[in-house]
Amino acid sequence: MTTRDPVELDPELLEDPVPEEPSGSKALVPAGETGLAPTDPFRRYLVEIRRYPPLERDEERELARRYRDTGDKDALFRLITANLMVVVRIALSFRRAAKNLLDLVQEGNIGLMQAIDRFDPEVGVRLPTYAAWWIRAYMVKFMLDNVRLVRVGTTNARRKLLRNLRKEKARLEAKGFEVGPKLLAEHFGVAENDVVEVEKALASHDLYLDAPVADGDDDRSHADRLESEQPSVEAEVARRELQSQVEASIDRVRADLGERDRVLLDERILSDDPRTLQEVGDRFGVTREAIRQAENRLKERLAERLREDLGDLGSIRLGPD
Repeated sequence: MTTRDPVELDPELLEDPVPEEPSGSKALVPAGETGLAPTDPFRRYLVEIRRYPPLERDEERELARRYRDTGDKDALFRLITANLMVVVRIALSFRRAAKNLLDLVQEGNIGLMQAIDRFDPEVGVRLPTYAAWWIRAYMVKFMLDNVRLVRVGTTNARRKLLRNLRKEKARLEAKGFEVGPKLLAEHFGVAENDVVEVEKALASHDLYLDAPVADGDDDRSHADRLESEQPSVEAEVARRELQSQVEASIDRVRADLGERDRVLLDERILSDDPRTLQEVGDRFGVTREAIRQAENRLKERLAERLREDLGDLGSIRLGPD
């Protein structure tokens, strides 16, 4: 395998990410020493992972080769634990946007494991340098998925827009361009609809349904003002009454029908799975056309009875076409 010149590790990735203690506060108690455990879960996590020192270049390469060639779990464990502090430092770079740093660290750890699976120790790049791209990608996706209750960045194109749309729009406007969805779509290489949807999302905000309505003395919530998709009680009662009247009218017509017309009524006009005209014709030994004419006469009779009993209900459609 052809190798490239070694790429030096970004020294910032190995800096100690633990924020300085406020004046007057107690220092963290290292693992194994006596004292009260920190109450902050994030600081407690830092105490735990600082037990694992970073790897030297040769040791890192040897462990990576062993894991690649044999799947050695001990080598994998050492590669992961030696780089947990790298994940923390990258998470701290997002601390103003993240609501929970531990959640962000967890996503970054998943990115770290993905990077280790794909890491090639022969290329010459240090693992923390390579893994940083995977770690950031997982963290950014997590923040975009959770920045709002309703997910907006559901595709790679929309996640790219969410990160850069406002900044790029301001830059183009500063140069004198008239910035619209078409120009932005061409610039980012995405669909125009993606730009429109992301702009709408950025201009909107989450609305909690249980929040009170802020107008006057009304103490109802937004959910109380939503129109129900279910029919009202009055509408349901009216529907059932109309259905009952229609069924009664049909029953009165059925009482005066012969056998063939009853079959047409029950197995053609009122059936959810009507028989064909040919099937009914074969049953009574007549042609398909004769059955069609008989069915039309029966439909007219039913419609007339419904108009007499219920009044003009508009266009009445009976049975299959």
